[in-house]
Amino acid sequence: MIRVDSQRCTYCGGCVSVCPVEALTLEETQLRVDDGCIECGDCLPACPVGALRLEGEERPEIREPVQSGYDVIVVGAGPGGSIAAKDAAENGLSVLLLEKRQEIGSPVRCAEGVPHEPLIAFIEPDKHWIAAEVDKAEITVIVGDDRITTTGSGGWGYILERRVFDRVLAEGAAIAGAQIRVKTPAVGLIIEDNHVHGVRIMDKSLGGQKEVEIRSQIVIAADGVESQVGRWAGLDLQLSLEDTMVCAQYLLAGVDIDPTCTSYLIGHSIAPGGYAWIFPKGDGVANVGLGVQADIWSGERIGEGSQEIYQQCDDVVVLLERFIESEPRLEKGSPVTLVTGNVPVGISPDHIVMNGLMVVGDAARQVDPLTGGGIINAMTAGRLAAEVAAEAVVLGDTSRVTLSQYVDRWNTSLGRKMKRNYRLRMKFSPEDRHDERFLRAFALAVGG
Repeated sequence: MIRVDSQRCTYCGGCVSVCPVEALTLEETQLRVDDGCIECGDCLPACPVGALRLEGEERPEIREPVQSGYDVIVVGAGPGGSIAAKDAAENGLSVLLLEKRQEIGSPVRCAEGVPHEPLIAFIEPDKHWIAAEVDKAEITVIVGDDRITTTGSGGWGYILERRVFDRVLAEGAAIAGAQIRVKTPAVGLIIEDNHVHGVRIMDKSLGGQKEVEIRSQIVIAADGVESQVGRWAGLDLQLSLEDTMVCAQYLLAGVDIDPTCTSYLIGHSIAPGGYAWIFPKGDGVANVGLGVQADIWSGERIGEGSQEIYQQCDDVVVLLERFIESEPRLEKGSPVTLVTGNVPVGISPDHIVMNGLMVVGDAARQVDPLTGGGIINAMTAGRLAAEVAAEAVVLGDTSRVTLSQYVDRWNTSLGRKMKRNYRLRMKFSPEDRHDERFLRAFALAVGG
């Protein structure tokens, strides 16, 4: 029987094309070998990464091994992780940036909107990763059969192509001197005397069976909403359902919208506890999605008169499709991609640092509680973490006390704004977010 090394396999499908008995099947990010395999071996030379082997055969590691030690290891090559790696390298530190997926920036789990002013603090806008420029925003409030739309102009922002944008940020880290390894998940931390001293990764030379330790003075965890690194260190990063938005988004082609205007629709009947969005990406294409508050979706807070919203809804995608059908400007659109995910909308926990470790971005729940926007927040946190890392390495002190300067700097900058937005969000129940005071706060948050 042919065996598949999932750590190596890049799901290109080349082996499927040469199999004479159709024993290989490619299913998105999984290659299956069924019992019809005759072990002819034709698939072995067709694999460009040596991910296939006969039973009992071992293949040597062909990639350059990572160093045994670094000043900083960053786990996760999203915007926060790449900025942290770039800034740390520019400060003279040796840096390893690890990404568990084979392609940085994919899959996209984001509406992709960013305001101009905060963005240029990190990178100059480039048409190669900008899908659309926007200078207007409209907020529509839906209560029963009533719809009230308010439009504002004067703001300036972009709808990104995150796949390209994230890759460009990672390239910047590499140019600054960071070493990058894709398809290399961290599987654990090196913890000695309650101090993080690096990470463990899986060595692929034995089919992904051997763990290898890579030591560092500091680990920066930028591993997203599903973060495990902080939990391995004993930090409590669990989200409550009330502070979780469950989201679904289509990229729709063939829609009839203003290509310079972002749209936000707030209504308990279309997106309970959250909102729907329409973000133009040029040429009749738009990101169209919605997010719902998870504890409502789970049924714990469904009130009288709201039950019909959820009847015969299998998932949030059903709500999204109902919303699209209700909007004439969208109903002729065809889905090109579907992305789903969860967005943290609480406030960052008190403890996102321990000896030798800092947590940034979605992993640290540093997302705007009103809008769910997190790109600029993650980049800001990554920069602050890199600054503190550089100072700590020079001092020779990577203790929690020293690294807590990162938390202090976050709390006195964007963190203060996020706490205020969280208080505003919690002040109004999901059913009452059509209140003028909430809408004013929401509009300010949307504007960046």
